[in-house]
Amino acid sequence: MPFGVDEAGKGPALGSMFAAAVHLENPADLPDGIRDSKRLPSDRREELAAILRDDERIAVGVAEITPERIDAPETDMNSLAVAAHATAIEEAVADLEQDAPTAAIPGLCDACDTDADRFARRVTEACSLEGVDVDARHGADDDSPIVGAASIVAKVERDAHVAALDDEYGPIGSGYPGDPTTREFLTEYVDDHGDLPPFARESWSTCETVLAAAEQTGLEQF
Repeated sequence: MPFGVDEAGKGPALGSMFAAAVHLENPADLPDGIRDSKRLPSDRREELAAILRDDERIAVGVAEITPERIDAPETDMNSLAVAAHATAIEEAVADLEQDAPTAAIPGLCDACDTDADRFARRVTEACSLEGVDVDARHGADDDSPIVGAASIVAKVERDAHVAALDDEYGPIGSGYPGDPTTREFLTEYVDDHGDLPPFARESWSTCETVLAAAEQTGLEQF
């Protein structure tokens, strides 16, 4: 498969989701040590992401889905994952499609839907480029080196996003609902400001619960 796609940050209550696509004609040219990003320490992920971006044989595309888009009532996370994958693919292979518009460009996504075939079909339909042929599998980030490479890029993008929020707002944790640092940050922020932070996914139950608890506390003080 000449390109692979994966996402990072689908489940957090804070911050954006990112998808990355990596295109390489010969996957054997990938740097050593490529695997699912979750199996690598952060410094190694950053090192590999830099190598991927610096290699002229490799094309990388990244898409960001902001909390505002995630909270929009007319959409859902599966549809947003489809859109993110399609946009990342377009960024990675647009120049190739222009050079050879009739040649098929196959690729593999880590499926973000319980039905992998449906996810592949939706991503293919969402791509504005002709000739893109998408397959999808569960666990592709573990099984396919080129999808593993995409998972590394996506995770590094998400980590940089969270680090920038840390710099501006203080420690927010991973942003995932089960992270005690994230829950503590949310509670203290709402207590101090009376509202959720601007990068919160307001439609997430974690955020709704923290906001409702603060409002209830305020009512009890009267």
